[in-house]
Amino acid sequence: MFGQKKQLLFLFQATIFPFIASIFIEAKPISVKIIPIYKNEKQLIKRAAAGNREAQQCIYGKFSPKMLGVCRQYVKDLHFAEDVMINGFLKVFKNLDSYKFKGSFEGWIRKIMIRESISYIRKQQFVVYDDDLYERNEVGTQSLTTDLDVEHIQMLIDALPEGYRMVFVLYVVEGYKHHEIAELLRISENTSKSQLFKARKLLQERLQHQNIIGYGSR
Repeated sequence: MFGQKKQLLFLFQATIFPFIASIFIEAKPISVKIIPIYKNEKQLIKRAAAGNREAQQCIYGKFSPKMLGVCRQYVKDLHFAEDVMINGFLKVFKNLDSYKFKGSFEGWIRKIMIRESISYIRKQQFVVYDDDLYERNEVGTQSLTTDLDVEHIQMLIDALPEGYRMVFVLYVVEGYKHHEIAELLRISENTSKSQLFKARKLLQERLQHQNIIGYGSR
């Protein structure tokens, strides 16, 4: 358990700090370049698709730490996030034949984990999306001038309403476009934009309330 928390902390440090500034500005989603882990990745995937347990274990061992971090972004409880990840890998191995070696294998697995996480949330609770219109100029562009604690930031993100949080993570962390989020969550594109705007605004207000946002005039 301690090892998993330490592993997740490392993953959050690698992802949360770069995108936290986007809470305050209309920044573009972060583009992450995926570098293949194996030189013979194609052969490994083919062996795993043929039912080779050693190859499947190798894939699981290499990708599970990062995929647990992905699931944890959507599922607050670490134990349930691990269950979601395991179910996700079952689907990965079941559908390996459908991977056509176009694009990143890690990215293909990641999409399965995201869909599995969203499916889990849908089954567990009714997610409400606020369709109220939003004004783009309401949120300022204050600069962040303080050290940020990873666990504290994750706690604030976890505290967002479910609809806000899913759109925020999909857009800011995963780099999805609003039309892609709309299709994935079965909402309108305007609703996706509204959820993102309100998530940023709410995070900004909470950080400001806790004296975490530093203004240039201070």
